[in-house]
Amino acid sequence: MVKLAEWRGKEIFRKYGVPLPKGHVVRSPSEVAAALQSAGIPLPCVVKAQVLAGGRGKGGAVRFASTVAEAEAATQAILGLEFKGEVVREVLLEEKLPIAKELYVSLTLDRSRRLPLAMASAQGGVEVETVDESAIVRVHVDPFPGLLGYQKRQLIAALGVTGPVARSVDSLLDLLWKIFEEEDAELVEINPLAVVGDRVVALDAKVIIEDDASFRHPEFADVKDDRTPLEEIAREKEIAFVQLDGNIGVIANGAGLTMATLDVLAEFGGKPGVFLDLGGTDDPKKVTEAFLLMAQAKPKAVFLNIFGGVTRCDTVATGLVEAMRQVPPDAKFPLVARIRGNNEAEGVAILRAAGVTSLSDLKESVQAVVAAAGGPA
Repeated sequence: MVKLAEWRGKEIFRKYGVPLPKGHVVRSPSEVAAALQSAGIPLPCVVKAQVLAGGRGKGGAVRFASTVAEAEAATQAILGLEFKGEVVREVLLEEKLPIAKELYVSLTLDRSRRLPLAMASAQGGVEVETVDESAIVRVHVDPFPGLLGYQKRQLIAALGVTGPVARSVDSLLDLLWKIFEEEDAELVEINPLAVVGDRVVALDAKVIIEDDASFRHPEFADVKDDRTPLEEIAREKEIAFVQLDGNIGVIANGAGLTMATLDVLAEFGGKPGVFLDLGGTDDPKKVTEAFLLMAQAKPKAVFLNIFGGVTRCDTVATGLVEAMRQVPPDAKFPLVARIRGNNEAEGVAILRAAGVTSLSDLKESVQAVVAAAGGPA
């Protein structure tokens, strides 16, 4: 997925006519005065860190300024700040609006229903995960007719607005649906959506573009998303690799088996730190390349869980053993393997000959790798 910073999301909003505050992005304090003037941003203004993580207000990544000097000082303080693992390199300057009420609206994909999902809540301005379920209205949308009038009325009723504000929301929902469709989005979210006088204004913009449609959006080719440096390398090598915050590396083949492995590890007190999906590959060179990438993440232990359907267990084992020889001595870690299926016996023999713990029972192998990583969390 291609996650866009707020200012990029608002550029899309602006293209479609979504009501926005006046704003301008800057990358150094020296740009502030000119940006305020060129964008016509009145004082006082808001200075917002451009990071993908939420909770910026509580984390000191959003500040207010009454003068140009204060805006420059706030920009200086925010730039370079590390916020939830992301270094702030851009700041958005925006006009401060008189807000009567903060709302929440979004369009996303409900993968379980295979349908777009519109959501609305009168409790905006906070992380939607903290809002009580009963305070959020959800409406599934048939993509062929699109967002219909009665569905918009359901969402507007949930927001508790009437009159001109309700009409403003009605128009906004049409624009958000258009953005969702035409920009290949998997999420279009406004939180908060502010009531300002007799209209609504998008104070924030969270837009995620579907990764598989990125070829249609060359304008976002430079977006690095929130991938770690190792995830960037993996992406270039076309390896499915994700870093988490635990200490156990997981290598599996296929998204379903990989996710199930993470769940079982968590059940037995393990904390996955990196997971690597080999997919259907059994190319020893590709396996070696993937394993060495995982070694760079420095896990405490690694769990290999392979089902050999299309994939051959013996070729995966060959690549793994070759990769282990290339790991520097100071970066070595325990490895527990569970390989089942095509050429299983040959694969187990290769691993055991190399001194790798190879078990057939899932529970035993998970307990072994959790113990090797230092025990349950």
